[in-house]
Amino acid sequence: MAGDTFDLRIAEFLAARLCHDLVSPIGAIANGLEILEDEPELAGDAGALIGLSARQAARRLQFFRVAFGSTAALPDDVARRAAIEFFADGKVALDWRVAAVPAGWQKLACNLLLVASEALPRGGRIALEAAAPGGLAATAEGDNVRLADPIPSLLANRAEPDALSPRTVQAIFTAALADRANAIVEVRYLNAGKLALVVKVKS
Repeated sequence: MAGDTFDLRIAEFLAARLCHDLVSPIGAIANGLEILEDEPELAGDAGALIGLSARQAARRLQFFRVAFGSTAALPDDVARRAAIEFFADGKVALDWRVAAVPAGWQKLACNLLLVASEALPRGGRIALEAAAPGGLAATAEGDNVRLADPIPSLLANRAEPDALSPRTVQAIFTAALADRANAIVEVRYLNAGKLALVVKVKS
């Protein structure tokens, strides 16, 4: 029962994150519709706001469908396109450099990118690349790049229920995906402004 409760809490926190990230663009759509109703002379501005916000919401939904909702293996181009569009309008830029994600790791790759983005509170750049032998790496580069404790240890090890919180759920979920793929995640600080999250198959 304790394990079931832990899994439910992970699902709750992830659902809360998804809703949080969708509130802004969907709220903006509602605001645009109100402007259309109250001030028809501003139809051009309202239409632009609605269009931009609708695209943002669609991009986020598509990415979250891959990162949180998909259970089947996906083609690389679906995950790649969803990730590139998700990061297109934010303060963190993405370079998807990997030619082919290891089989069944598309969902893991998308969640790895979310963790890497948490290391860039002021913005920066993430690169997703292949890592030998047969692994994957997300490199985050920017000012004050860091992952707050206990995120690095949670990525590397299976978390205890007491470690779960809104702040740690992304790392815990990513570590669980890696474990399911018989892999582990290592955090490597390359220099003051750069770190790498490296996923490698367990030896």
